[in-house]
Amino acid sequence: MIPLIDIEPFLHGSRADKVRTAEALDDACREFGWLVVAGHGVPKSLINEMHGVSRGFFARPHWEKMKHKMPADRYRGYTPPGTESLAYSLDEERPPDLKEAYSMGPVDAAYDEYHYGPAGARYFAPNIWPDKPADMPRVWEAYYREMSRLSADIMRIFAVALDMPEDFFQAKIDEHITNFSAIYYPSQPDAPLPEQLRGGAHTDYGSLTLVHCDTAVGGLQIQTESGAWEDVPWFPDSFSVNLGDLMAEWTNDRWRSTMHRITNPPRNQAHLDRLSLIFFHQPNYDAEIECLPSCVSADNPARYGRTTSGDHITMKLTKQRAPGLEAEAAGESAGRPKAWLYPPETEGRAG
Repeated sequence: MIPLIDIEPFLHGSRADKVRTAEALDDACREFGWLVVAGHGVPKSLINEMHGVSRGFFARPHWEKMKHKMPADRYRGYTPPGTESLAYSLDEERPPDLKEAYSMGPVDAAYDEYHYGPAGARYFAPNIWPDKPADMPRVWEAYYREMSRLSADIMRIFAVALDMPEDFFQAKIDEHITNFSAIYYPSQPDAPLPEQLRGGAHTDYGSLTLVHCDTAVGGLQIQTESGAWEDVPWFPDSFSVNLGDLMAEWTNDRWRSTMHRITNPPRNQAHLDRLSLIFFHQPNYDAEIECLPSCVSADNPARYGRTTSGDHITMKLTKQRAPGLEAEAAGESAGRPKAWLYPPETEGRAG
């Protein structure tokens, strides 16, 4: 069973506490590619506020939400139902996922060459904010910063577990390009189509994913090595953590990027909806990803070549958009620069 691991001893304990926590995490990442963390330090009041304001947005009329529909040139804003299928990221055709979402990217980015030059601009496009709920930008940005802090803490534990210096990943994630999404899975008065799910089977793309959801009904399942599907345990005050493809490559498959899906609720509970807050932690766009020296030996040579975080995530996000949705997810333009490439003051705050 996927374990619940208290990370507070690592964050505030002795060297022995750090080692014990890292060993427990290493075991979970080897066996499942998944764990649940307690002792994370995220204020419960902020989590509750995030769920409240996000539900407030999804309760708005459809026409109003569509004013903030995700444009083709950035992964920001509202994704309406029927426009994404996660199975497409694995080149599998399935009906669209039964969900809608709102997404944002980095906050607090400096307006400089690294962030807004030709290499970085696509990853630091401004966020798109609705007028209602009025406090959505404040709450979401506060939550994004807290998830950035928690992700960095977990990456420190990862480093110790992998026999690397504790600060090994720091320079690779200090300008991370994480997309955060609140995903709303509505009730299902009508039965889904054959093979249609709330979220199709897929692996995540980056280093790790942090998930907080408000119910276990119609929830996460992982695929075991035998091919069976197993429920991810739900603890209201904890975060589910799973590894992405880049972490599997970094560790030369010592750790798993596990196939998972979001199931439909049983028909006798189809009236229940679900909200998930998902932080898809993604290293700096120019971070080079290659097998760690602690995960390579003469008997276990490197299985992967070198890539960058940015190249990998651009390819994956483009694939997952269902046919018919705009394909320019990378944000490149053939003509004049996009308006958001100009200084943030001209279009709200950057990030």
